[in-house]
Amino acid sequence: MLNKVPEVTIYFWIIKIMATTVGETAADFLSVKLKLGLSGTSYVMGALLLIALLIQVRSRKYVPWIYWITVVLISVVGTLITDNLVDNFAVPLTVTTAVFSVALLVTFAVWYASEKTLSVHTICTTRRELFYWAAILFTFALGTAAGDLTAESLGVGYANSAMIFGAAIALVTLAHYFLRLDAILAFWVAYVLTRPLGASLGDLFSQPTGNGGLGLGTVVTSAIFLVTILALVVHMTVGQRNGTATRNSA
Repeated sequence: MLNKVPEVTIYFWIIKIMATTVGETAADFLSVKLKLGLSGTSYVMGALLLIALLIQVRSRKYVPWIYWITVVLISVVGTLITDNLVDNFAVPLTVTTAVFSVALLVTFAVWYASEKTLSVHTICTTRRELFYWAAILFTFALGTAAGDLTAESLGVGYANSAMIFGAAIALVTLAHYFLRLDAILAFWVAYVLTRPLGASLGDLFSQPTGNGGLGLGTVVTSAIFLVTILALVVHMTVGQRNGTATRNSA
């Protein structure tokens, strides 16, 4: 099996942040605008995620459109898990943030104990891939809880919250390149932080101006980011095919 995760390039991070934004706005759109409710939306998106994961895991190599559809769906489901706990079961955001932090750390601990590495450059067995997707799910749920806690419960606001998490990602990047912060640790810290960044951006664009947003709504915001994701995935797919053709001809 070839590595099932794309190279960590600028395209990777752009699509990742946009996918997290879609996760926030799409969950709100399906739950509120289409009136499916949190439970109904969770059932529908959970079923779609299981189908996408099955296709992704059965694939023997990285296929851009399969991988990124799975990321978008797991972003939506991660958001819904946190929203269900907070809205339907009245679990405080401080508790959900702590619980998902522990769940993510336990996932990493079991993953490392089993595979002796947490590198995304070695996702070349089914077991490693399952650990990878479990970690991804918890990063999205944790990011949603942390983002909502910062922007809403602590009253920081969407724009300020986005700047805070963006600055934190910048610091991690600088620490990696100039202070030799371990690459694997830097990747996962940045991956967690992109979730609340994307969620804050999603709320900033979609929420009414009276609530501190720009008032674009969930439909327009989701459409803008989905189209951008689609364009980048097509670009990456074409580039992958061209690279394969060049290697074969050589």
